[in-house]
Order: sequence, then C-alpha cells, then structure tokens
Amino acid sequence: MNDLMQRLASPRVRTTLAFAASILLTIGVSSAWADDWPQWQGPDRNAVSNEKGLLQQWPKDGPLLVWTAKSLGGGDSMPSIAAGRIYGMSNRGPDEVVWAISESDGKPIWAAPLRKATPQQFPQSQEGPSCTPTVDGDRLYVIGLTGEISCVQATDGKIVWHLSMMNDFGGRPPMWNFRESPLVDGDKVICTPGGDDAMVVALDKLTGKTIWKTKLPAAPPPENAGGPGGGRGFGGRGRGPQAGAAYSSAIAIDFDGQRQYVQFTSKALIGVAAADGKFLWRYDKPANGMGLNVTTPLYQDGMIFASSAYGAGGGAVKLTKAADGSIQAQEVYFSRRMQNHHGGLVVVDGALYGAHGGNEGGNIACLDFKTGEQLWSQREEGLVKKGSVALADGRIYYREESGTMLLVEPSKKSYVERGRFNQPDRTRLPAWARPVVANGKLYIRDQDELFCYDVKAK
Repeated sequence: MNDLMQRLASPRVRTTLAFAASILLTIGVSSAWADDWPQWQGPDRNAVSNEKGLLQQWPKDGPLLVWTAKSLGGGDSMPSIAAGRIYGMSNRGPDEVVWAISESDGKPIWAAPLRKATPQQFPQSQEGPSCTPTVDGDRLYVIGLTGEISCVQATDGKIVWHLSMMNDFGGRPPMWNFRESPLVDGDKVICTPGGDDAMVVALDKLTGKTIWKTKLPAAPPPENAGGPGGGRGFGGRGRGPQAGAAYSSAIAIDFDGQRQYVQFTSKALIGVAAADGKFLWRYDKPANGMGLNVTTPLYQDGMIFASSAYGAGGGAVKLTKAADGSIQAQEVYFSRRMQNHHGGLVVVDGALYGAHGGNEGGNIACLDFKTGEQLWSQREEGLVKKGSVALADGRIYYREESGTMLLVEPSKKSYVERGRFNQPDRTRLPAWARPVVANGKLYIRDQDELFCYDVKAK
C-alpha cells in the first residue's frame, strides 16, 4: 500500500491523472447527459424520453412547479436540453434569436440575434419560430423562419456558419415559412429546402459545405394521392408554385444495411440514401392536397407511418427490396381515423397514440399500429381535445391546445387518465409547443415563458 501511495504521489503520475481529469471534464461539458432531450422529439427523434423513475400518477393539483423562465420572446419552439443548459428560439423585438438558459433555475445565460424577424401573411403562429435547436457537442444547429440554417457555438451563440435554403438552394418557403428542426447525423446536417434540384440537402456540420443534394423524379400517376384539395393549395406562397418543403422534420432509419433519411414533404413521404442523397422511394397518400404536412414520420417495428389533417389521414408502409435492387414502399394500411395535424405520435406496446383532427378541433385517439384499426377515440366523450404528445417512463404526456397538461396511461382498451393541471398565466394563443421531459423535469413553453415541473418519483 505504501508503495502504491508513493507511485501515485510521483510528479509524472500526478501530471497524467490531472490530464485525464481535464479530458473527462471537457467531455462532460460538451456531451449530453443520459436523460437529456438534445433535439426535436428527444434523443431518438421519436418523442420518447429514456427516463425512468417518474411519477405514475400526479397529485390533484399537478406536479410541483420548480421555476418559470420569463422574457424568452414569442414562438412555438420547444426547448432542447443538453449538459445543464436549455436552448430555444424566439422573436425578440425586431430580431429572431437563439437563446440559452440554465437547466437548474431557468436564469439567462446568453441570447444571440440571428437575423431580422420575419413578418407573416396569416395570423396563426406569427409570434416567432418553431424550430427546436439541435445540440451536437459544443454546437447548435437551427433553422429560422426564412430558411436560414445556422451553426452556432453552444457556449455563447456566436455564429460559426450559415446558409440560406432559399438563396443557396432555390428553396420556396411554405405559407407559414420554414418550421423544420435540422437533423444531425454523423458528420452531416440534413435539412429540406424544397428546391427543384435540392428537395433535401446534406451539409458538412463543421463547415456548412454541401455534401449532396436530392432531386426528386417526376411524380407517379395520382392513384395513391392523399386527401382532398389538390393543386397548389396553401403549400406555396400566393399564386406561385407550391413549395416542395412542408413543415416536417426528417428522421434517420436503417433498412437492409443502408441508412436512409425519411422526410414528409409537401406532396409525399420520401426516402433518400444517406450516403449520396439518391432518391429511393415515395408514398403520397398521407400528404394532404394543401401541402400542409407537419407531423414527423414515425419508424417502428419495420414500418414507417405518416399522417396529416385536412381530410387526409395516416398510412403505414413497409419497405421491400426488388430484384433489381430498388426499394419500394408497400402500403400496409391507410386510415382516415388518424388525421394528425401537428401534435405528433407515439407507439406503445403496438398501439399508436395521437390527436385526430385539424383546424376544426379534434381529440386523442388510439389505433392498432400493425393494422390501423381504431381501438378507441375520445370524440364522443369529449374529455380530451386535440393536442401534442411525448412519452416517458410508460406514461403519455399530452398537452391540449388549450394548455391543459395531462398524464395518460397507455391502454388499448380505453382512455386512462392519471393526472391533469393547468399552468399559471396562460396566454390566449394555442399551446402548440410540445411537452418535453428531461432529467426528472417536465417543460412546457407558452410563448414568452417556460415552466419547469418536477415529475421525479420520490
């Protein structure tokens, strides 16, 4: 023992240990914690938290409110959480900004202007951006309403590089502007300009240099087209051509040894090769004729599910490889009983949960994920209106557009509620920012404010 202590006390060993400790500290600062929520829809981009040990039933008045962050600015951007910090986007005065606050108490750390705020033609969601920042080590990636994608330093918000999806790739903004949250996969950043020659692009995450661009082939005959509407609809601006991009955010999947990026564009659900951007397949039916496709695709049990409102619905496809090596998307089912507007979807034990309904309102519903059969719906009871979802520790966190926050136990038989509460100081605007669960806390944003609740089981 004395010999060991003498060796540990030697200058060389002390120097080596100090160096190793500094490396570990650096890694800890720049890396996300196990139960963080570092991007849109969480760690795996499927609206599922990896957390355990959370409350399974809320108290009568809901979980404890820990802190409230104020003066964030307007917008529906849901927060991302990594390594002790919370990041988001807003409009503040004349500027569109990205900001960071402390995870422990909600106090401001920094706020950085990106560009002038963008006015909109329509009244809905005029308050600010909807992009959730994507955290990757010591950098953040964000997309503003005008389609500018920016890489900024996580430490202070300083811009490292930025590009314009309109000016650099010929993108056309949808009617409510760009609302996508960028996907970081390996050394690439994936975003959707929706241009004629650049429907989807991959950028080098360190430099912004273009790696590849995807050009979609001509659309097939419309026998598998989506809901009513057709034509240019509201997907484009004014009377110009319809934008290629919608409002969805891409996901990465692996099929038959090949990595793909799956995105829901204004006209179709598509898959492209991660290596070179080659177009692989498309599925048109879930896309509504107005081009207002918002919900992120869901990949589960070998099937890809996409859904939209405005009279369309939800469809599941299974990918197959043909004899010539091409990939085909074969429809498993299509249902008009899950017209998910923009609140998202989760799958638990073979059941699909989400809100069914568009601008007319709606309700929570449950479908058999393998068959599309409706298992139950709250339409008749009217207890749970249209809203958004997240899943954590076997419970669905459901936020109605009115702002009411619900805890739901997944069940294939019926709706089972395990708690509800209303946040203080609700605005009159729709609660479109989805709930986030990270490190034992529930976060709900209401425009200028972010509320943090303790949902850890005691």
